[in-house]
Amino acid sequence: MKAVALAFLGGATVIFLAATLWQSAGGPAWVGYVKAAAEAGMVGALADWFAVTALFRRPLGLPIPHTAIIPTKKDQLGQSLGDFVGANFLSEAVVRERLRRVGVAVKLGAWLARRENADRVTAELSTAAGGLVTVLRDEDVQAVVEQAVVKRVMDAPWGPPLGKLLERVFADGSHHRLVDLLCDQAHEWVQANHAQILGVVTGRSPTWSPKFVDSLVADKVYNELLSVTWNIKTDVNHPMRLALDKFLGEFAHDLQNDPKAMARAEALKQQVVEHPEVQNLIGSIWSTAKALLLAAADDPHSELRTRVRAGLMTLGDRLVSDDALRAKADGWVEGAAAYVVLNYRAEITTLISDTVQRWDGEETARRVELQVGRDLQFIRINGTVVGALAGLVIYTVAQLIG
Repeated sequence: MKAVALAFLGGATVIFLAATLWQSAGGPAWVGYVKAAAEAGMVGALADWFAVTALFRRPLGLPIPHTAIIPTKKDQLGQSLGDFVGANFLSEAVVRERLRRVGVAVKLGAWLARRENADRVTAELSTAAGGLVTVLRDEDVQAVVEQAVVKRVMDAPWGPPLGKLLERVFADGSHHRLVDLLCDQAHEWVQANHAQILGVVTGRSPTWSPKFVDSLVADKVYNELLSVTWNIKTDVNHPMRLALDKFLGEFAHDLQNDPKAMARAEALKQQVVEHPEVQNLIGSIWSTAKALLLAAADDPHSELRTRVRAGLMTLGDRLVSDDALRAKADGWVEGAAAYVVLNYRAEITTLISDTVQRWDGEETARRVELQVGRDLQFIRINGTVVGALAGLVIYTVAQLIG
């Protein structure tokens, strides 16, 4: 395009020289019109060449003021460009209006509702989760788990919360099933251990007591014990059951109000937490969870990935069909974008100005010229044509009034 524009200037120059020579040799009157048009075209071409060139470099290398504008003013241009983008593209109103027209939620929902897209997101999430779990140091996570679990357990008192829990359980009668189970097991144990019970009774009898008396007493004790366990098992209002209910109720109350009971609960907590088996269990929590998570993340057919994929597809369907959820999701997206714009607009625009500032001046001019220089050469072409027409009009008017 530079060559084309230069060709227009060269053509105007050739025509001007030819017209000048012809007019000097006594050419016809209309040659003057051609000469005036060519002369004005040359002036227009040269003026626009100067204007276009002055944007990117100094014409002919001369230190003319207000030339080489882009190389010398690139920092100000970068700052102005950043301010322009921030004011016209990164305003909260513009961002909200644009996102509202796009309808992010419905498009995202329609995309997630498709099985292949849900599979893709699930695979990416699994890869990210596996990578995160692998990067984390076991000892660091273990320390966090111990700090979060053990410290909370040790700091929180056990008595009042346990007492409230037991109080609710006893009030609902949920413990009766456990009592029934214990009664059944007690009765069955008595039935199955006749000889052992007889041995205990006879073994504690006096040495002077006859053996047949010991056997009669032992059988009596066994039958009474069997009868008692049967009655407790079958009678829900048995005094033993009622006494147990009363004891459990008082125990739940004491755990919440009796300092001695609460102190015993704290001592029990200390013994439980400090037990070696419990410590080993706490130490293996992260290792077990890590292995399970990595295995589930690597297996495309694992329950974890299946549920995540189903959840994503369900979310997609709801975003498409549920107007309330879709409006809420759009509000979240708009709010997040508005937050980023309001709080980080300066950083975003600074990225533009800093990037331009790091560019070399001549390199910046070259890049800009490569992008817009082709269109700018039309200014030179138009300057040649428009200048020629203007010169023709001016010469004609001069001839008419002269």
